Amino acid sequence: MPIDRRTVLALPLAGLGSAIFTRTAYAADAPATTSVPFTSGTEGYDTFRIPAVVRTGRGTIVAFAEGRGHSASDTGDIDVVARRSTDGGRTWGALQVVAEAGTNTQGNPAPVVDPRTGRIVLLTCRNSGSVTEAQITTGAATPEQSRRVFVQHSDNDGLGWSELREITASAKLDNWRWYATGPGHAIALTHGRHRGRLVVPADHSIAPPPGSTDTGAEAKYYGGHDLFSDDGGRSWHIGYVDDDPDGFINVNETTAAQLPDGRIYFNARNHKGIAEGVRCDAYSDDGGRTLVDPYEPQPTLAGPVVQGSVLQFRGGPLLYSGPADPSARKAMTLRASTDDGSTWTPVLQLSPLPAAYSDLVRLSVTTVGLLYETGQSGPYESISFTRIAVSAL
Repeated sequence: MPIDRRTVLALPLAGLGSAIFTRTAYAADAPATTSVPFTSGTEGYDTFRIPAVVRTGRGTIVAFAEGRGHSASDTGDIDVVARRSTDGGRTWGALQVVAEAGTNTQGNPAPVVDPRTGRIVLLTCRNSGSVTEAQITTGAATPEQSRRVFVQHSDNDGLGWSELREITASAKLDNWRWYATGPGHAIALTHGRHRGRLVVPADHSIAPPPGSTDTGAEAKYYGGHDLFSDDGGRSWHIGYVDDDPDGFINVNETTAAQLPDGRIYFNARNHKGIAEGVRCDAYSDDGGRTLVDPYEPQPTLAGPVVQGSVLQFRGGPLLYSGPADPSARKAMTLRASTDDGSTWTPVLQLSPLPAAYSDLVRLSVTTVGLLYETGQSGPYESISFTRIAVSAL
């Protein structure tokens, strides 16, 4: 019988690590093996969406998602939930409600592990459950109803979480309306001048200029930015901002990876821009504070307009995950780049089935993991986790 999500929230978090596992046994990994940490229509939620995943220093996999209470809609009663795995993503512990705001929307999980302390730092966004993205982008929502930014952390490997702490004042400019962290994992810089810095890719929309007849809901007003912290997530700063409303590239839902030479590679959804392709990318050589050049089209990543994920595999290629069918959200495929993201080549199709958002994580020197939305008849039936042997790539 499904567990009501409010009951789950009330459980002592420290006791959740050993309960309710998906009982699927695996032998030695084939090129890819799959488990299902989130199934829509269970645990008191209508739909699970928006995956994000990290691996802690102890080897625990923590998978996050939005638990949407009453429908698959982006609006309404939405919580951030998580499951932990201590066996590399083969089985999963009990559902935890990590961040919630009553009947409001709390979502867009962007987790990162601070390598200096082992702390999991999680950024999320909140808005009133009674307003839509369109109302926010047109300025019809009040500041209290509109998008706000929060941070929390776990010091015990994801077993328990701190209270939400609002950072909107340092994370959002006055003329920004819509706001989204990630979604998907953020990054910790592990080498170079800014080693230890936490970098969170994000996006926003801006208000039309004074005198314009635009409403602000036009796609050209979407733009990208990042947040960074040099003190383990205690204080946050806005880094680069790219939001020129020319309609060519409309930066949306962004993912990032640190390249072997220390630069940060940003890859984003081009939301209804007229540039070739549906993806765009950019680089930073100062730890995310600025971009070397504005976002440019990335035509070698074919697919629908959708979120994607990048991961720099240590000693190997830069990887990208996302649907590969240009006409629909389906055919989840890994692409690889051996030239730091300049060009991409398909290396593994996980499935021809419907698929949408995804997030990549390094599991070991031989294995990567992919947490992604998929289903038989639609992409939002479940969120699956697939272990992929690097040899398969």
